[in-house]
Amino acid sequence: MKIATFSIKIWRWFSMLLVIGALVWTYSVFPEQVAVDFAESGLAEVYVNKEHLFYIIMAFFILNNVVLTAFARQIPKIDASNFPIPKRKIWAEHREALNEHLVNWLYCVVAAINTVIGFSLLALATINSNQYKLDVFDFAWVFYLGLGLMLLVFLLPLRLFWTPVPEEEDTY
Repeated sequence: MKIATFSIKIWRWFSMLLVIGALVWTYSVFPEQVAVDFAESGLAEVYVNKEHLFYIIMAFFILNNVVLTAFARQIPKIDASNFPIPKRKIWAEHREALNEHLVNWLYCVVAAINTVIGFSLLALATINSNQYKLDVFDFAWVFYLGLGLMLLVFLLPLRLFWTPVPEEEDTY
């Protein structure tokens, strides 16, 4: 297993734990009505019942982790000529590398979405807390983190423009 594949799998598992932990913790500290939309002044405009928020987040979590992961498992079964990638014929000859790259990319999408959901939940819990005097603008970094992760993840397929390098055989 390559280090990139191992790192992506670890990130995906830790991001799943982050979402589950954040969801459990935030559910226990949220008030009955959770502020989810804020005006330019920083005051809450839209409130959602915490049970509804819990179910919405769980739906995103399950959709993200089950559907995208199931699709990633189907990548090796799809004919390489059906992928919308450049240099299909060359990549078809290196099917194992193509499978690894595409599966890693989908796992990165899953991990990035999980990471953004987890940090968003933690920020939302802090904003709705009476203990902390932070407002919604103190958590602008969550938006930039999410934007950066999504940009990084959607730039990964650019690697498919370069053909794979054939592995050298050991001649001892």
